[in-house]
Amino acid sequence: MDRADFHYELPPELIAQAPLPERSASRLLIVDSRAGELTDSRFGAIIDWLDRGDLLVLNDTRVLPARLMGRKASGGRVELMLERIVGDRKGLFQLRASKVTKAGAVIAIDGGGEVRVTARDGDLFELDFDRDLTPLLETRGAVPLPPYIERAPSAVDRERYQTVFARVPGAVAAPTAGLHFDSTLLANIAARGVATARITLHVGAGTFSPVRTERIEDHRLHPERFEIDAESVAAIERTRQRGGRIVAVGTTTVRALESAARRGLAPMTAETDLFIYPGFEFRVVDSLVTNFHLPESSLLMLVAAFAGRETTLRAYRHAVAQRYRFFSYGDAMLLTSRTGT
Repeated sequence: MDRADFHYELPPELIAQAPLPERSASRLLIVDSRAGELTDSRFGAIIDWLDRGDLLVLNDTRVLPARLMGRKASGGRVELMLERIVGDRKGLFQLRASKVTKAGAVIAIDGGGEVRVTARDGDLFELDFDRDLTPLLETRGAVPLPPYIERAPSAVDRERYQTVFARVPGAVAAPTAGLHFDSTLLANIAARGVATARITLHVGAGTFSPVRTERIEDHRLHPERFEIDAESVAAIERTRQRGGRIVAVGTTTVRALESAARRGLAPMTAETDLFIYPGFEFRVVDSLVTNFHLPESSLLMLVAAFAGRETTLRAYRHAVAQRYRFFSYGDAMLLTSRTGT
């Protein structure tokens, strides 16, 4: 399939630049991909679309303050965006500077600290720091807002670009479908008889990398680390036995579950570069909660694999016409069932 098959027109003013005052106040587009029906709703009403015996699977990764600023020996400014930590003092980063940064370059971090560029792999740079990386990020780093949010991060983002169930530090981008859930909504969902399980997939900055190949089959994703524990595997098995649905919150949860299924669903910690696009055979996920994604992006292709390309693009055109808010701080969709086509 061609990348252009996943294009849609999006007015720039529909890209959400800030979160709503309340998490669950977002709009929710219900997509019944089998019947082809679209229903406009509010996110708080998602509880009405979940059944007793279903299992809601959440990604509990916690976003690191992964954006650093520094200066080269030449005086040039550099932005360092973490992709993933690979050692106590080592990480893979995207670097943004006016001139190409070469191996051997030394960058002074604003506020203290020094880093040396040791290698380059495609658009990622391996950096060695003079101190432990995680504490440095916590004290010097900024919230890694996506590039389409055209403002500096604020104190509000420290809380709101993080799910209420975030637990395991390691992500450099939020699993944004989870941002709509607050503690009250989760408690009400549990009271309805819907169980909850958690997986961890540390979202990398590569989630924002565009699909550059014309044939989508030629595109490759950056690997991301995930973990599924025995408790979550058992919860999935119990749900299957009682005839409930596995409802994945976010594309990251889908990728973790479907990656594990291809290795034999069991407790595991591993890396995945699984790219899901139309024609993919889903083995675990029955329903999907997701935000609206960029045109021609790998995340939009995953949604199209789940609900069907034509249904997905029709839903997006409807969302544009109805002035939904798009991307990380935007509104959400609930895909009630998969088509696999």
